[in-house]
Amino acid sequence: MKNMKIILPIVIGILCVGLLLVSCEKQRITELETQLSSKEDQVKQLESQLAHLQGSNASLLDRLSDLSVVNKAGSESIQRSLESMTQQYSFIQDLSTKIQSKDSLNLALVMNIKRSLVDINDDDVQVEVKGGMVHVSISDKLLYASGSSDISKEAFGVLEKLATIMNDHDDLNVLVEGHTDDVPMANECVADNWDLSVKRATSVVRLLQSQYYVAPERLTAAGRAEFIPKTQNTTAQGRSKNRRTEIIITPKLDQFFKLMEAPLLSN
Repeated sequence: MKNMKIILPIVIGILCVGLLLVSCEKQRITELETQLSSKEDQVKQLESQLAHLQGSNASLLDRLSDLSVVNKAGSESIQRSLESMTQQYSFIQDLSTKIQSKDSLNLALVMNIKRSLVDINDDDVQVEVKGGMVHVSISDKLLYASGSSDISKEAFGVLEKLATIMNDHDDLNVLVEGHTDDVPMANECVADNWDLSVKRATSVVRLLQSQYYVAPERLTAAGRAEFIPKTQNTTAQGRSKNRRTEIIITPKLDQFFKLMEAPLLSN
């Protein structure tokens, strides 16, 4: 009995300690479970952030790919533009060289014509460059009798000298234009100023071909009547200046258009 009194407190103490330990362990388990739940929530948040970052990264890669395509296309466009500019610059340089050459030829023609006509009165023959072409303006009093399209003997020498220069430059065409003043002309030979200006131009063309052997395919005859005057027709002197025949030496049109033809440019 005495032993039971000794053992019972010991057993009760052991049970109390066990219960205390069990209670502490349950509390520890509860804390661990709470921590685990919190960690699981953090993992879910991290997984969500990772998925978002992966999506953003894929989007950035797609945009980078697009930018690469755009940059490549832009680079190709710039390259084509540079090639086009190079072609244009080369064309402009070539055109400038040809224009300078043409201007030099015109200057040489003017000097040759003036030297050959040095004995002719300047009032009767004028030589100048207009619009890139050589104009030789011959007064009607030197070329024709009044109201007539028949060429005077005095004019033969002038036309012969001009024809010699024309034949020396067979790569050039010759346009002959007849001009009148504004006084109406009509008689049994001509119907009006149009008719007179055309017949005068035709007379010069015919003489250049038949007498001085200028190739007819290089010649053109045109009548301008009174509609392109050099000055006003209000005085006798003005009307005299307007009555003229102009011989215009021009580049052949096919060569001229070829000269002005731009190269095909890159798109």
